[in-house]
Amino acid sequence: MLTAFARAFRTPDLRKKLLFTLGIVVVYRLGAHVPVPGIDYTVVNACIKETKGNNSLFGLVNMFSGGALLQLTIFALGIMPYITASIILQLLTVVIPRLEALKKEGQAGTTKITQYTRYLTVALAVLQGTGLVATARSGSLFSGCNNAGSIVPNQSIFTTITMVTTMTAGTVVIMWLGELVTDRGIGNGMSILMFVSIAAGFPGSLWAIKVSGTIADGWVEFLAVLAVGLAMVGLVVFVEQAQRRIPVQYAKRMIGRRSYGGTSTYIPLKVNQAGVIPVIFASSLLYIPALIVQFSGSTAGWAQWISRNFTKGDHPVYMAAYFLLIVFFAFFYVAISFNPEEVADNMKKYGGFIPGIRAGRPTAEYLSYVLNRITWPGALYLGLIALVPTVAIAIFNGSNGNFPLGGTSILIIVGVGLETVKQIESQLQQRNYEGFLR
Repeated sequence: MLTAFARAFRTPDLRKKLLFTLGIVVVYRLGAHVPVPGIDYTVVNACIKETKGNNSLFGLVNMFSGGALLQLTIFALGIMPYITASIILQLLTVVIPRLEALKKEGQAGTTKITQYTRYLTVALAVLQGTGLVATARSGSLFSGCNNAGSIVPNQSIFTTITMVTTMTAGTVVIMWLGELVTDRGIGNGMSILMFVSIAAGFPGSLWAIKVSGTIADGWVEFLAVLAVGLAMVGLVVFVEQAQRRIPVQYAKRMIGRRSYGGTSTYIPLKVNQAGVIPVIFASSLLYIPALIVQFSGSTAGWAQWISRNFTKGDHPVYMAAYFLLIVFFAFFYVAISFNPEEVADNMKKYGGFIPGIRAGRPTAEYLSYVLNRITWPGALYLGLIALVPTVAIAIFNGSNGNFPLGGTSILIIVGVGLETVKQIESQLQQRNYEGFLR
């Protein structure tokens, strides 16, 4: 990785792209510290210190915003509305024939789907911004803070509309910055901004573990967490790179006097075909019961049971539900994102076949069988990785706010890091062959 970056900095055009990307990152991080008009920033800082930044209900969104959510800045919503919109459009592509037809149209269809994603991102930003402002006004954003109700001093309709509009505009700016990195930077803009948001909280969280430690002035806990983090990174890299390669042979075809085809290739089926999506789905779904209890204020038996079992992440019921939901969504996402029948039909159309398997329906059944077999270890791996921070919190008697090496963050950081290195290496190879192609 370091070698690829060093070679890129020695290349003038790639150096410009890297510096441009770094400039966008600086702008993004500056926006994450500009408060929204209409809030008392002194009270916000006091509540963050009083609760030590711990908020189990909004922890996932706060992580994706780089800590800007709880600080109520103009980039408080972060990139989460765009991620949600992208996932929703991807799911609707399987259900709505119009979107499926657009997906098959190539670049023009992809551009249209991207436009729909932008519109849906704005709508979700308005919805989430309204919910965040309402939560801040009610004092529920910091449940353990005594002055949480005075975060928004002026609770008029004009102030509320101004705050929601500012947060929505901040989300649109983030989306624009990500597209700038994709077009004029090193590429993969949205993922890089997500990487920056998560990595921004690492130094402070690691130092908080050292400060709160008791063995050897906290250095033992600090080094133990670093060792666990390095082990998790190694495991994630190993599994993310693992794939089952299904060989495909293409028959020879005679067109005129020329022979076409006869080549051998393979279908790469990753062990973790779903990526980090199941973890995001499961985390978001488990927030819903606690949010319902918090906003309803009910003291019934069901509300007390949810508050007792689903508020703290180290509860056995919460951990079991989290693990099972991750496994379920892993199979669900793989089922909707990979269509064995479509792959088998495309292979049959172009004269391809899997050695030993008949073309058509037997090929689709074989692909489905292999995909189900390799999804099991991928789903179990995701569940175990996601539970590592919960177990570590119980061991170190800490909290979600000061343990940085969560399963979701490690998966995203490693995945984006690997993809960025591949992007840089591909651009380096393209530049090396540019003179020959001319």
